[in-house]
Amino acid sequence: MIYFVKILLHNRPESINRAPFWGEFTMQVRQHPISTAHASVSCQLSSFHFGTAAATSRSGKKVYIQAALHADEVPGMLVSQFLRRELLVLEAAGKVHGEIILVPAANPIGLAQAIHGAPFGRFDLTTGINFNRAYRHVADELKTTLDGQLGQDAQANVALIREHARAAVAAWRPGTDAETLKKTLLGMAIDADIVLDLHCDNEAALHIYTGTPLAAQIAPLSALLGARAVLLELAAGEEPFDEACSRLWWDLNAHFQGRYPIPSACLSTTVELRGEVEVSYALAERDAAALLRFLAIEGVLDIAGAGDDLPAPQCTPTPLAGVEPILAPHHGVLVYLREMGDVLAAGDAVADLIDPVSGETTTLRCTVAGVFFARSAHRHVLRGMNVGKVAGSIAFRGGSLLSQ
Repeated sequence: MIYFVKILLHNRPESINRAPFWGEFTMQVRQHPISTAHASVSCQLSSFHFGTAAATSRSGKKVYIQAALHADEVPGMLVSQFLRRELLVLEAAGKVHGEIILVPAANPIGLAQAIHGAPFGRFDLTTGINFNRAYRHVADELKTTLDGQLGQDAQANVALIREHARAAVAAWRPGTDAETLKKTLLGMAIDADIVLDLHCDNEAALHIYTGTPLAAQIAPLSALLGARAVLLELAAGEEPFDEACSRLWWDLNAHFQGRYPIPSACLSTTVELRGEVEVSYALAERDAAALLRFLAIEGVLDIAGAGDDLPAPQCTPTPLAGVEPILAPHHGVLVYLREMGDVLAAGDAVADLIDPVSGETTTLRCTVAGVFFARSAHRHVLRGMNVGKVAGSIAFRGGSLLSQ
């Protein structure tokens, strides 16, 4: 379903109103059904579309932005309100060059989930599967469907690969509502030039995940957002959303062994907007302004001076395989000794873990040098729980590199 909304802009985003079709600023809104007919619970997804669809005009880039794929990760939803407000103004002024799709609440299934009054949006309660895992990696089938069709024109190859990728996602036959949601999201993003997936951690400094080949392209965004860690990997494991959009490009390039020019044509990234409770107008407005400025640098928006005087980066990219998870060796009361964003040396104390019965205290230390960028919001933890992450510069882990 497609319709238009009128937005009346006020000083604060919570006073945004909507009415159908006519008005000062209009944008296309699409409603995507998620649930099957006669389902006991019915969900639908809303997407907001600005500019000119890339399918009808390739004069500009296609950008896809989504928030709260893990539905209880709230900061991105508030950032989206500022993005929508500013994109309406820019579109009305003719300053959107290309297509921008904004999905401010990417997981209506998770938003409806709660356990004893606590929101629970990270896993699908019907299957236990993480909402940011198990996206279709279309490169596997494109290796066959593209055989003999690529040539020496890089842009023609990009267009052809995107055509085949769209067809592969369209052919996905989901078996659950969660898979239908994943197909819908990936279908909007698979042919984008830029994909921004807005998340947050439990407690964290702002950090970014992206593919190793995209390190140079992501640098301006890292600087603008003030990221304290940029974590790189070719394949993190378990098929998260951002990788489903970007990894197909370097996988295909490797498969065809450089015989055809295949650029990394999708700048896809997961942006972790600090911690779950860091939800404020000031932070959301600042983050939205940084994202919009980055899109202007990429030529998608016309914002004067967007590329001038970029802030200095606050980190150097490091491998995701170099992240050390700090695990609790026993249960206890957790007292942190360092703040998020601190630079640690190998052997530095990170936290004390106190047995509440015996009073025995264990000091938890990192074994790698790096940035202490994330930690647990819980202050009583059980044995084996992850209580902190340190971004080291040397890869030492393998297998699945993402936390559950």
